[in-house]
Amino acid sequence: MKINELRKKTEAELTTLLVESREQLRAARFDIQLKQSKNVREIRKIKKTIAHILTILKEKYE
Repeated sequence: MKINELRKKTEAELTTLLVESREQLRAARFDIQLKQSKNVREIRKIKKTIAHILTILKEKYE
């Protein structure tokens, strides 16, 4: 998701998206550990999304 799209969301939507992203990260790590997935770059993408969300939450709501 692009940063401009994230900036338009409300705090509640961003918080929900953060929880979903963290769950995706957990699932991706689990799948890679069990060798069900070889897409290691997916973890990098999810971590960047989480960082974007946390940055926007800090900018907007502090």
